Amino acid sequence: MHFAELDIMRWVHIICMVYWLGGEWGVFQTSYNITNLSLSLEERRRHLETAYRIDILARTGIVLLLPLGLHMGVIYGFIPLLEGHLTWMWLFFAVWLGMTWTAFFRRETDIGIAVTLWEERLRYPLILAIATVAVMSFYGTGPIQSGEGLFWYPAKMALYAFTLCIGLFLRLVMRRWTTRFRKLAMGPDAAEEAALQREIVQARIAAYVYWITIAGICFLGATKPF
Repeated sequence: MHFAELDIMRWVHIICMVYWLGGEWGVFQTSYNITNLSLSLEERRRHLETAYRIDILARTGIVLLLPLGLHMGVIYGFIPLLEGHLTWMWLFFAVWLGMTWTAFFRRETDIGIAVTLWEERLRYPLILAIATVAVMSFYGTGPIQSGEGLFWYPAKMALYAFTLCIGLFLRLVMRRWTTRFRKLAMGPDAAEEAALQREIVQARIAAYVYWITIAGICFLGATKPF
């Protein structure tokens, strides 16, 4: 039995998308108990731990989606610039994924928080680069070959860059939760509880936008409408 490289890439791409979308839904539902003041602090921290364990699958999915998409773009012939450089591209994303998992394993430590900060900083130039390339492609001046029937690809990249922006905010909220629960472990703190309640409302609004955008990315990949 023979499996084409593109078929394998597409399969893994779909799996990553499922974990991304499903993982975010799991974190969303768990957040209700994280901020539930009727529960003990210890129980709320257990729910926070569950949220982190679910979220790492979503984080892994979102990191892998970009190199998988770029690799398939090379196979499609959309990105000739990356031909012969796929190994270096995958090494870069392996480092990014390594930072993501390091931050997960050390999440309750100062090192984990520091790695999370660096992982977030890595996203800023990446978001700018992806958005710039996507916009240039619509004008036919970027490194991605585009034209009638091919604009769905840079459109997906632009939406992906937008989801990275939303993800940055959600990562910020979860990082703050770790710090806030540290302070709450020292004793009741009305200011920290109020901040948790405020942030969860903001995060839930962002999550709805997140899911709509992810659904849009899936639609473009499945239908290739333009």
